[in-house]
Amino acid sequence: MNSYPILIIGIGNAFRGDDAVGLRVAQDIKKEAPDRVNVIVQNSDGAALMESWKNADTVILIDAVHSGGNFGTIYRFDVHTQPIPTEFFHYSTHAFGVAEAIELARALKQLPQNLIVYGIEGKCFEAGIGLSIEVERAAQEVVTRVRRDIQNVLPRKYTEYH
Repeated sequence: MNSYPILIIGIGNAFRGDDAVGLRVAQDIKKEAPDRVNVIVQNSDGAALMESWKNADTVILIDAVHSGGNFGTIYRFDVHTQPIPTEFFHYSTHAFGVAEAIELARALKQLPQNLIVYGIEGKCFEAGIGLSIEVERAAQEVVTRVRRDIQNVLPRKYTEYH
């Protein structure tokens, strides 16, 4: 597997409403990502997450959260400076999801050099396709923020968006 300085991981389920927000952000980033940025989408299986980020220097992960906050609220966590609230990511269809993968990787000293997690407060996680208006707006803001994060990590010559 090739190593990329930055790996963007969009997490979600395209058939559960706002749970697809991580997928949407990743798809939008991928359209114009610099060459040295790899963008993938996954469900929230923790073991697969740990495997996918093992060759990346910087990982930016985007997922829907359900914490009781206002719909569309954007949370940003720098995993090396703050723990991930496990209750935010309890909508996972897997018992071993995003927060558990991060904490296990921390315990095993297998975290990427930089790991940023964006959580977007979802409104509807019922079966269906499409994001709520609040989450759609937040998704566009997260695309902008992730692009800024990429520019802050990569040297200028690698951050030209197509």
